[in-house]
Formats: sequence, C-alpha cells, structure tokens
Amino acid sequence: MPGSRHGQIDRKVFPPVAYLWSKFVAQCNKETSMISDTLKSAFLEAITFDPIQRIATKREEQLPVDYFAFYQAISSVYSSKIEGENIDFDSFYKHKFLGVKYQSDYTKRSEDLFSAYVFIQKNPLTHDHVFQAHRILSKHLLPASQRGKIRTNPMFVINEDDRIEYVACAPEQVQGELNRFFNRVADLLATDLSALEVFFYAAQIHLVFVKIHPLQDGNGRTARLLEKWFLLEKLGPTAVSVELEKNYYTHRKDYYRNIRKIGLEYQTLDYSQALNFLLMTVNSLR
Repeated sequence: MPGSRHGQIDRKVFPPVAYLWSKFVAQCNKETSMISDTLKSAFLEAITFDPIQRIATKREEQLPVDYFAFYQAISSVYSSKIEGENIDFDSFYKHKFLGVKYQSDYTKRSEDLFSAYVFIQKNPLTHDHVFQAHRILSKHLLPASQRGKIRTNPMFVINEDDRIEYVACAPEQVQGELNRFFNRVADLLATDLSALEVFFYAAQIHLVFVKIHPLQDGNGRTARLLEKWFLLEKLGPTAVSVELEKNYYTHRKDYYRNIRKIGLEYQTLDYSQALNFLLMTVNSLR
C-alpha cells in the first residue's frame, strides 16, 4: 500500500487530522477577515458623540450654491489633492459655480471626479456601478482601454522616495478578491446597521479596496468614493457633507501611516491593526 509500512499510515504522505483541521481553520479565518467585525467593539467604545447630529447641523448651513454640489466639489478637490493634483478649492469653486475659466489641464481631473460624485448620489452601490464610476473619474487619467477594467499586471505602490511601499494583490487573484469584496458589501447593504456601524464598515470598505488595488490607476480616488457611497446608501443624501476626503488630505501623513500599518504585502495584511484608520472619518465630525 503506497505511503504505509506494516499497515501504519506514513504521516509524511497523510498528515494528521488535527494538522489538516488547523490549516482549514486558518484558511477560513483568512477568508472571513475581509470587512470583518473584529474591531467593532473597540470602534464603538471609542466614539462618545452622535455623528448624525453633527451631520444634521451641517444640513442647516446657508450656502450660496447648491448644497450637494458644494460638498461634491469639496470631495473631488481634496481627493484629487491627495493624489498630488495641483488644484485648490477656491479656484475649483470659482470654475464650477462662478463660471471662471482656467486651462483645462488645471481642472479636468477634478471635474471628472466631481462627475463621479454626482453619479454615486444618483445610483446604488453595485459592482457594475463602481466600475462605471471608475470610467467616469479616470477619463483624463487612463486610456479608454483601462477605464473601468481590473488590472492584469502586478501592481506596486511607490512612495515619495521612489521606493516600493506596498505590493498589491497578485493579478491572478484580483477577480476572486473583488468577488468576495462585493459579496460582503452587498450583505452589509442589506443589513440594518446603527449609524456608528455604518461609519465602521464604510471605512473598512475604503481600506480593503485600496489594499486589493484592483485598478491600473485611480485606486485611492475610487476607495474614497466607495466610503462616501456606502455612507450615502445607509445614512441618506445628507451624508454628502461628511468631508472625509478633506480630512484625509489634512491628515494625509496619518492617512498613509494608518494604511501602512496593515502591512506592506497583500498576502500578509493584518486588519487587526486598522483601528486608527477606521476612526479617522467619524472622529472628523467631533
């Protein structure tokens, strides 16, 4: 009998059941770690105010322009600035609401991102709509063949010192990881959540997507868009006033540091280190 001596099983060929079970449990834990509840208790204990009340106070603001367009402009400018775009809110405001003309190169990418924020205000958060939003925001970022498409090549994130800072999900795994991601998002959209739970999961959606890094470019812009989108879906249209993009830009050193804490390679990420990142948006409403 292959793999046996005197009727005894060769453990090198047939590992003990306990070993196989431990491997199975480890794999299950890995597979369920995407957008998990692990840090929920710590997150909820850290918040001592009502974020919905803060959002409601903002809704009472008297603005000289459309309320939703104003905050969509803030989102698009600061999400662009995080990526190094040379744009400021004052100029974009004048361009968008006062008709001031600038060179198209100065405003076009922020304009594309503004269009994507308008899109998410009107459309439900689904797999297909996310890739449609990416096509919109990457109009002047990528060639048409790469807009709204997952990458098929390895991806590395390069830091300001021109060093590899992060090794993203392997190309052959991207589709499977995205399927898991969108299945989990769909489950959360169908689940009744408290306001604090909404902020908790929205930030995780942002973080997990940016760690998968499934697109050729525009991953950060899309991840921040997704966080806002989930807030809009679960809290309603006034969530547009949550200035998460501006907060991430203002605290961008913390933003990148908190993303790095999770790990430098996709295969070894540790989402138990994510609490500081998850608290950034909700704490901006204090």
